[in-house]
Amino acid sequence: MMHTTDPRTYILDAIGDIDDIEIFNNQVLCAVYIRPNKTKSGIILTDATRDEDRHQGKVGLILKMGAAAFDDPTNQWFGDEAREGSNAMSLGDWAVFRPSDGWSITINDTLCRILDDTNIRGRIQDPDAVW
Repeated sequence: MMHTTDPRTYILDAIGDIDDIEIFNNQVLCAVYIRPNKTKSGIILTDATRDEDRHQGKVGLILKMGAAAFDDPTNQWFGDEAREGSNAMSLGDWAVFRPSDGWSITINDTLCRILDDTNIRGRIQDPDAVW
């Protein structure tokens, strides 16, 4: 995809100040990644194609986490990450999830999903890597 702005920066600028939003327990707030309208090869995506990202987008930027998110004292869910005492995911990571696992909400005109930590399937470096 052709990005005029880094996708992480774009989302953080778009959502603005969310300091007053608190996420509880093992919940994670992710902003849904919506592809830009142009690919690197110059193909223009239709609005209908991009609108599918709102419903079927599987990648999101982690914005907030509840206090118990990714806390796994039994080492049942998050493997070595939890064993070493660190979170499996961090703020600003790109998370992969099944769209139906999250509760869809809009914050400051930015589409987000609230998910259980165990519904996050993985971390990726580039949001365009997964569709």
